Amino acid sequence: MSIITGTNWNAYDAATMTAREIYGRTLAELGNHNKKIVGLTADLENTTSIVHFKKAHPERFFNVGIAEQNMMGVAAGLAKAGLIPFASTMAVFACLRAGEQVRTDIAYQNLPVKIIATHSGISFGHAGTTHHCTEDFAIMRSIANMTVIAPADGIETSKAVQACVDIPGPVYIRIGRGFEPPCYESDNYAFEVGKAVTMREGTDLTIICCGIAVLQSLNAAKTLAENDKLSVRVINMHTIKPIDKDAILKAVNDTRRILTIEEHNIEGGLGDAVASVIAESGKGCVFQKHGINDLFSTIGYAEDLYAHYGLDSNGIIERVRKMMGLEFEADENWDDD
Repeated sequence: MSIITGTNWNAYDAATMTAREIYGRTLAELGNHNKKIVGLTADLENTTSIVHFKKAHPERFFNVGIAEQNMMGVAAGLAKAGLIPFASTMAVFACLRAGEQVRTDIAYQNLPVKIIATHSGISFGHAGTTHHCTEDFAIMRSIANMTVIAPADGIETSKAVQACVDIPGPVYIRIGRGFEPPCYESDNYAFEVGKAVTMREGTDLTIICCGIAVLQSLNAAKTLAENDKLSVRVINMHTIKPIDKDAILKAVNDTRRILTIEEHNIEGGLGDAVASVIAESGKGCVFQKHGINDLFSTIGYAEDLYAHYGLDSNGIIERVRKMMGLEFEADENWDDD
């Protein structure tokens, strides 16, 4: 992993900085150590915070204007020339407007273009449905060669940005718009692409989540322990593809109840990725997906939308309580025929 040292921010600053700002600062610092890194934007340098890279390395920064498709094509060309392009735009533009170029120009050639998608999910709530993006997991994880990451907070965003430099193919990193409170108290933890992080141990039920749902799930697990005496495991599945199958199957064996939480359409996202792993294993368990229920999200401030769709701690607590009333196969011997 390309770990940077001597940063001009630390984990304590993460409490007052957005994840996208931490991304911009991290990329600028990475550029000090790796001259192959170049930055691209489609006239959203301030909005996506890649402006920090522009200020530090103006000779390696390219603004293609409001033309996301062209940005992906240019990024592919720069990658073919031996560079490591970071292309920054909003998630809805990266995966929908420029979807063909991402697939054909970048992923088909397995080029090391790093797509940093901000304003993901419903985080840009008041901008309306056209600027929400609840389809990107489904789109990006179905594209061959693509790695898909959804960090839980700014600290993990920095780690993901650093780690993706050494991945030889394309990477899609999903970041929110606003201020998402940190999940981690410090950056002193091991981050590895494709390896989930167990944030809290538990034996009654496992929540598998990503992005903004991680902190909300942790808060829900604490409340359930205090009020319901439930032991809830929380797994931060920061990498959607390649997914950590071992962590999922261990949770199935240990808790027999799995609830996935994601700021995404429940069709094609984290929940379906987890369900596929469980189905292929032949193991039985109580399983439910929770997210945006296959509809276009409505307009409102992000915090209100999280509550509306049950993605806050109160909504998660309600789902867990309902799941605890469901039964699973009593036979513990999964090795028989």
